[in-house]
Amino acid sequence: MTMFPDEPIWQWEFIILNRTIIYTWVVMSILVCISWLVTRNLSSSTKISRGQNLLEVLVTGLRNQIREVSQQDPGSYLPFIGTLFLFIVVSNILAIVPGYYAPTSSLSTTAALATCVFIAVPIYGIANQGVKGYLKQYISPSVLMLPFNIIGELSRTLALAVRLYGNMMSGAVIAAILLGFVPLFVPILMQAFGLLTGVIQAYIFSVLAMVYIASATQVSDDSIRNNKVPEINSEQSRNDEN
Repeated sequence: MTMFPDEPIWQWEFIILNRTIIYTWVVMSILVCISWLVTRNLSSSTKISRGQNLLEVLVTGLRNQIREVSQQDPGSYLPFIGTLFLFIVVSNILAIVPGYYAPTSSLSTTAALATCVFIAVPIYGIANQGVKGYLKQYISPSVLMLPFNIIGELSRTLALAVRLYGNMMSGAVIAAILLGFVPLFVPILMQAFGLLTGVIQAYIFSVLAMVYIASATQVSDDSIRNNKVPEINSEQSRNDEN
């Protein structure tokens, strides 16, 4: 078993291919094909295909989870969070296929996913509360907290990448060690355990990503609620005068 999928397996001049890149393309191709097959004949009637039924259950579940975590409308977050979840869960589930190496067991993949979350946080934050409102939270509650808030932003991105990589890599290492002692029964148990932990890790990564994004937009909601208070009070005063 190869523990480090980033080792080059083919190289031509400056173009290098390793297992992480190849199996990332495999996962993306599978997701694109399944999406095309499921969505090509969508119906609004009561009689729908099994694929559409499964898709609706998945989308509804993701929307409910996003709404519970963010306490906001999940519409704008669903494409990003749903893509993260589906990519990670499919990458991990395919680990039961002999010869397959999960891209999430490579630090480069988990770092890329964490970087996507790192970039998405300010994008959603600025989209909800503007540049000034988003940057204001870095000097909250005082300007002296600016370096600490920046360090906290960077450290949680690093923790997000290392967490997923560590969990997936540790599972592969434990399986490789146990296979050396009990090669007959351990593979079945480890594959079942790998399926469970793979889905859980995809869920945890997606929830943490949503928590980070929601923390960047929460100030906006508070300001909106605060701005609504004077409007409500003024409206009540006008009603009292009438």
